[in-house]
Amino acid sequence: MALSLLIGSLSLNGICQTIDDVRAKMIDALGGRKALEAIKDTSIIATMEIPKMGIIGTVTIYQKEPDKMRMDQEFMGQRVTQGYDGKTAWFTNPMTGKAEEMPEKSAAEMKRQAFGNDSLLNPEKYGITYTLKGKAKEDDKDCFVIEQIFSDSRKATIFVDVSTYLNYKVKATTINEAGVETEVETIFLDYKKVGDTLVAQSIAIRQGGEPFAKMAISEVIFNTGLEDSLFKMPE
Repeated sequence: MALSLLIGSLSLNGICQTIDDVRAKMIDALGGRKALEAIKDTSIIATMEIPKMGIIGTVTIYQKEPDKMRMDQEFMGQRVTQGYDGKTAWFTNPMTGKAEEMPEKSAAEMKRQAFGNDSLLNPEKYGITYTLKGKAKEDDKDCFVIEQIFSDSRKATIFVDVSTYLNYKVKATTINEAGVETEVETIFLDYKKVGDTLVAQSIAIRQGGEPFAKMAISEVIFNTGLEDSLFKMPE
């Protein structure tokens, strides 16, 4: 009896993981806590294609720890910028070319998107909680299913590849280009090493379960000393 209990205990210890176990392995898979903490800002240059609209353009994303973000998009000769400086979310109106504050729901979404590596390393600082919901098949891939809840009670579901501990997909409800809430799936592919960390080089986006956009990343640059002024709304 004692031997069978011991074997059972060892078996459970081998398969039962907590969210802290999984999150620690996610951090290690990306390069480790030290490597992620060393990243103070990130610049990403990419090409984005929206096949249904026949649109292709360029996207440049800037992120500064812990919660600043700017995205410059250029499609068909038209440039649109979105930004969040840690307090105010804004965008350039394509009709007027002037910067305006985002509506409340869009601003909240931009704030959530602006979180960087520190929100994974120290989620309690930002009121973010993670809960391990088990395992599931997602697009024929075995994944851990993690529920992420932000301080404003908005939820996202993260699917983590059980073989690599890298993010495979994130599902969340967001505001689409028409200002309507819709479910968006963001799929991360082709991870490659950049510096001391792994970064997805290809991103696919689905809206309402249908393919919407594809992003091919051509360059990722860390620690260029981005100024806070880059993220502020122009006057």
